[in-house]
Formats: sequence, structure tokens, C-alpha cells
Amino acid sequence: MAQIRKMDCQVMIKSTADEFYNAFRSKPQFLPKMSNGLIKDVKLLQGDWNSVGAVRLWSYSSEGKSQMVKEIFEKVDEKSKTMVYKLVEGDLLNSYNSWRNIITIRPVGERSMVKWTMEFEKQNEDIPDPVGYADSLIALTNNIDAYLLNV
Repeated sequence: MAQIRKMDCQVMIKSTADEFYNAFRSKPQFLPKMSNGLIKDVKLLQGDWNSVGAVRLWSYSSEGKSQMVKEIFEKVDEKSKTMVYKLVEGDLLNSYNSWRNIITIRPVGERSMVKWTMEFEKQNEDIPDPVGYADSLIALTNNIDAYLLNV
């Protein structure tokens, strides 16, 4: 019987927690510009950009390959600066039965900590842990941080 697994990655950034959170929470349509090429495109398929329930189609690069994913913006907690995205279609679901990305941003002194939690269910035990995807999230976080520091 398959089980839901979790994998975390954390990145310390120089941007404020509010700035980084607002990039994801309020400006997802601008993330391709901020990502330095890692996110190729994002389209709004249903709802509006900033509302829970919004459905978005992302084209991105991970592990040197072009990929796509359709997600539902499932949950937001403004106080803890946490957002939850459920994947409903796309390349990752060729290997995983289910997938959620959870991002939490919190201030740490003069800097901020971005924590990505990936919750996933492998289709079978031969599927590797998504280390390459985690590396892509770390690169994305660093690219957006660099963009925010230069605007």
C-alpha cells in the first residue's frame, strides 16, 4: 500500500518575508519574469490569480527538461505566510499518484527562511525521491530572491 511521503528543503534568503510571500501570493503571473528562465509561462485557467481555488497551468524547467503542471491553489494562511498547491495534471504525476507543494516563508533576523514541503505518493517503490525537483525549487527561490533584491 502506497503512503504519502514528505520531503522538505529550506533556503535562507535576503529578501524580507513579506516581499517574498507577496511575490507568490499576489503576483504569480509575474513569477516567470522573476525566475530567470526557470518558469517559462503561467496561465490562469479558472478563478482569479490570488484566490483559493484558482487553477493555473505552469510551464517550467526542472532537471534540464521542459515540464508542465496544472495546480489548484488549495489553501493560504496569511498569518504564517503559508500557501498550499495541489497538482492535478502534469509531468510529475507520471511518477506520483498525488503531489502537494507547501511553501512557508518566515522572517529570521534580517533575512527570511523559505521552506518548501513536498507531499507525494509514489506510483511504485522504484520511483526515486524527488531530489531533482527539490533542487529546482531551491534554484527558483534563489532566482526570485535575486530579482526582488534588484528591483
